[in-house]
Amino acid sequence: MKNFIHHEFPEVIRIDGGTHRLYQTPSGNKYPSVTSVVGHKSKDSLEAWKKRVGEAEAARVSKTATDRGTRIHTLCEDFLYGKDPVPDMFDTDMWRTLRPVIDRIDNIHALESKLYSDRLEVAGTVDCIGEFDGELSVIDFKTSKRPKNINNIDNYFVQATAYSVMFQELFDIQIPNVTIIIGVDDEQPQIFHQKRKGFINQLVDLRQSFKQIHLL
Repeated sequence: MKNFIHHEFPEVIRIDGGTHRLYQTPSGNKYPSVTSVVGHKSKDSLEAWKKRVGEAEAARVSKTATDRGTRIHTLCEDFLYGKDPVPDMFDTDMWRTLRPVIDRIDNIHALESKLYSDRLEVAGTVDCIGEFDGELSVIDFKTSKRPKNINNIDNYFVQATAYSVMFQELFDIQIPNVTIIIGVDDEQPQIFHQKRKGFINQLVDLRQSFKQIHLL
């Protein structure tokens, strides 16, 4: 059984349906999701890909990836809560390799918890905050059809860094590490560790450019 450290998380309301996902904080402020902020720079390449493969195919691929990511997230969350999750038949192999990696997480501070920062004016839902191999980290669960190159996933680290800033602002607990765990088709999971301090400036720059463009 995993150990959980209890925190009183603020009541943050997620607002879907607009151009960008928003979160409303207890004080009534509405902040964009960190996913929107971090991802807006890649919008041009995403649109180019949609044009290349066609809208219908792009929608199919995106939905398939999103659905699988949701299923894997649920398996990870249920496992950490002490349940014995049963994977979908299409996720069996990935979960078999991921499970021993997820089991290395303990002393959990947050699991699918909503956070926000008044300093950054951003909010979101963190996958997990806990100790991975004994080191306190923001932990993000990802899935991929192919292995990722660490040089191409700065957005993962920036997003995790944002959650560490939000958590520290709310609870005065500094989280120096970010850990990305990626389940990969027909491969062993990838585990990437970085220090959050290397991504703070990039996070601030992305937040400022998002605000300038979208006025949010």
